[in-house]
Amino acid sequence: MPSLGVQPLCTEQYGSRGARCYLPSPDGRLSCVGDEPGRVGWRSLKEIFMSVFLPQGYPESVSQDYLPYQIWDTVQAFASSITGALATQAVLKGVGVGDQTSTVAAATVTWILKDGTGMLGRILFAWMKGSKLDCDAKQWRLFADGLNDLAIFMEILAPAFPACFTLIICTSGFFKCIVGVAGGATRAALTMHQARRDNMADVSAKDGSQETLVNLAGLLVSLLLIPLVTDRLQLTYILYGLFTALHLYANYRAVRAVCMETLNRARLRLALRHFLCQGWVPTPAHANPREPLLPEFQRHLRITLGAPLHLLLSSVAEFQQACEGNSRNYLIALNRKAGTVAVALRHGASSVDTIQACSHALLLETLLCQALPPGAVEEEMLQKLQWQLCGAPDGEVWAALTETHQLLDRLFPQFLAGLVSAGWVTDRNLLGAEEWRLDWTPKDKKAL
Repeated sequence: MPSLGVQPLCTEQYGSRGARCYLPSPDGRLSCVGDEPGRVGWRSLKEIFMSVFLPQGYPESVSQDYLPYQIWDTVQAFASSITGALATQAVLKGVGVGDQTSTVAAATVTWILKDGTGMLGRILFAWMKGSKLDCDAKQWRLFADGLNDLAIFMEILAPAFPACFTLIICTSGFFKCIVGVAGGATRAALTMHQARRDNMADVSAKDGSQETLVNLAGLLVSLLLIPLVTDRLQLTYILYGLFTALHLYANYRAVRAVCMETLNRARLRLALRHFLCQGWVPTPAHANPREPLLPEFQRHLRITLGAPLHLLLSSVAEFQQACEGNSRNYLIALNRKAGTVAVALRHGASSVDTIQACSHALLLETLLCQALPPGAVEEEMLQKLQWQLCGAPDGEVWAALTETHQLLDRLFPQFLAGLVSAGWVTDRNLLGAEEWRLDWTPKDKKAL
């Protein structure tokens, strides 16, 4: 503390840690009072640990959900390390380690087939699902960990079926490479969410350090367990079951701890329905715990955002009807029989335009698939539109769509303002729009 009657020249602080101040000394030097660098003791050890394993500037440099997520992620990594060691033992036994009748060539061929199958799986999965991993990072993260546990179980089980050993191992390798793509991509998406000072590389590097430390701990525990489970299949299965249950539970808690402010379809659906029912937009902290992480059995429309025109329209008359008086940056069409909504986006459509287009599609889904609660916003109009969309002949669907446009024009500015005030990010989104973009000349403008 500064001496009585001496005014500090300045103060400084390292992040959120203890501050110190500088005082003038009688000899003209600067005198530092407060936290001194290089102190030995518990606090200095804690700071060393934090500097090694936590991003610089923690906790201000990361999102608020960083610590709970990392705690549960550490638990799941430890459990996965143990089950991975059990699987490695089983695979080595299956390829002939310790068996004098086995040949090196046979083991090498099995390993090459396993790696080759996995490489094909990595390419195919990235091609088919790579663009969807950002949008639903939480769900794909859970999927990856569940598939990883299945692959490990197959490896543990493989030695019991020597005739199918190579097939089982190759299938397991295929699954594990899918896990590598899905897990790595979703980890990058979550790291981007957690990094709040353009420090994604630092957050990612420290996450790798944490995982390495946990895997080292898992390795030490595995050294104690492996001699106990050798040639004891029942104990192996018991340990696998216990650590797999811990792994899945920790993964669920880790993903559930994440609170993302960027809108994907699930979070936008929750926000819109809450707005229609309650008249206000929930915050990310309110909506994220309600985001579904497992497949739902509720009825949903199949929404194609950024669709090509042929999915929306089939005639010139329909095109003219869709464009008539449309000053928005999207066109939308509903196919009730197929249960689909197709949305074409205009060239240059912004993130807000995309959110509005997706909100329109989700409004149609609410009207067709959900019961409206009493006291909903624009309740009378919503009930009228619900009756029109559900009961109108196919030829009158366009007229009902026009009315939904008018309703959304009234509601969306209020909904957008609610999103911004609630803390949602609107200048970018994770709504998974395709790359098709359309350009059309409004009827009230002359074509040059």
